[in-house]
Amino acid sequence: MVGSVERIEQDLAAMHGAIASLASEFYSAYTDYLNLLGQTVRQQLILASYHLCTQGYPERFLSLSYDQRYELQQTLRRLAYQTQEELLAQLHPVVVPADTEAPALPDSLPLSEASVNHGLSVPESAPPKSQKSPLAPIHLVQWQQDLEQAIAQELQTASHAANRLLRQANILPPKLPEPILEAAAKADAAEIGGRTPNLMNLLIETTRDDSASSEGAEESRGQVVMHIVAIHLRLTEIEFSEPALNAARTRIRSLQAQLKTLGRDYQKKQRERAIAEAQDAWRASWIEE
Repeated sequence: MVGSVERIEQDLAAMHGAIASLASEFYSAYTDYLNLLGQTVRQQLILASYHLCTQGYPERFLSLSYDQRYELQQTLRRLAYQTQEELLAQLHPVVVPADTEAPALPDSLPLSEASVNHGLSVPESAPPKSQKSPLAPIHLVQWQQDLEQAIAQELQTASHAANRLLRQANILPPKLPEPILEAAAKADAAEIGGRTPNLMNLLIETTRDDSASSEGAEESRGQVVMHIVAIHLRLTEIEFSEPALNAARTRIRSLQAQLKTLGRDYQKKQRERAIAEAQDAWRASWIEE
């Protein structure tokens, strides 16, 4: 049975408080997570570069002078620290539009784990921007999706930048096309070969001139097939490598489950309010004959 509009509004107000509290918990959880992720990515990027230079292309690395090797290492280190800072910089507070009604949470909307330069945080002492636009579950869902997409994009950007540095240093083939480097940074897990974390193996066809000095090149039907090892930072492997980071992800999943439950309850309560308001409107305009 549908309750009165006034009672339903009270229930929704309580839910808005719970949503704001959950938003604060999400912000805190992602602050911890991104701090740990940044540190781990910095370490894993250097480690992947080490494996690529010493196991993937040892002859090319040895052909560099001491100064060239030192400069490459320092440049990769700066990239690793910059990536750490960029990951944490993705976390921003949300601004809920004051002139729009808070939408409901659709049943079909997924709660992403895998996200852009805006985020969501509602301090515990901060009230909603407006009574007409309170924080709703959909705002939290969208914020998390954007944040996870931003994280994935930062890992792609760092992978691409590292491969470009290695190409410029003649570790990777200097004539390796730019689209190949982009593909290496964006490849799906199913396309990745090899057992070394955050490295991937590629087989590409190119001309004889482009690969004449490349190791692992095999001529086939007028084309040359090259075996390329490239950096590809993968979130699942990075989280697996650090127990504290994995625990931080578990905390986020727990909050996601709470958000999903709260979203269903919120949508149900909004439906009840619509029914109660429609019933009141019917009675207000109904005239007995």
